[in-house]
Amino acid sequence: MTNTFPDISLSTERLVLRPLEDDDVPALTEMMNDELVVAWTPVPQPFTEGAARTWVTDEAPVERTEGRGIALAVTEFLTQRLVGVIQLSKANWHVRATEMSYIIAPWARGEGYASEAALATAQWLLRDQKFERLELRTAADNTASQQVAQKIGCISEGVLRGACIARTRTEDGGWADLRTDYIVWSLLPEDLDGVGEESADSGGFTYSDWN
Repeated sequence: MTNTFPDISLSTERLVLRPLEDDDVPALTEMMNDELVVAWTPVPQPFTEGAARTWVTDEAPVERTEGRGIALAVTEFLTQRLVGVIQLSKANWHVRATEMSYIIAPWARGEGYASEAALATAQWLLRDQKFERLELRTAADNTASQQVAQKIGCISEGVLRGACIARTRTEDGGWADLRTDYIVWSLLPEDLDGVGEESADSGGFTYSDWN
């Protein structure tokens, strides 16, 4: 029997985390073409509406049902607008470990949504789903994402030298690959004890294998 993540929604004080829907495609497309998303993630560029729709309707559901991971839309409770995405990937059900990544939309940064959504996901994963390890990898220069990892109680475990390919603007307005380091963070169930519900005032990005 294949292990699978449940088809769930999570609520916080300000946010609802739910499965991606077809109505998310326009906002998802805009978000994935943002300058900071391009710089810190390997999202294909340009990220088209067709790519967004394929992810929403095909790739994300298969990832979940096959137990490899889960993608959740991060939406505002009051407005229901899409403000980000949380993704769990590379799930290992024997070790009960998985990797988290998050993206916050440019129109919603500075509200603390990244840490609020990440903490809710971590609590659900480590408590309700009985996982034993959550891992994050942040690019060495991505201080916003590192602040989110610290805010939710993650422990920095070390550096993977030269393991990350970020992107930087070129003089002609294009993009060039830039090799940098990963900082590896982990969160274990006992690390959640005493973690506050407050949210960091930053929008974070972890670098992961975005579809």
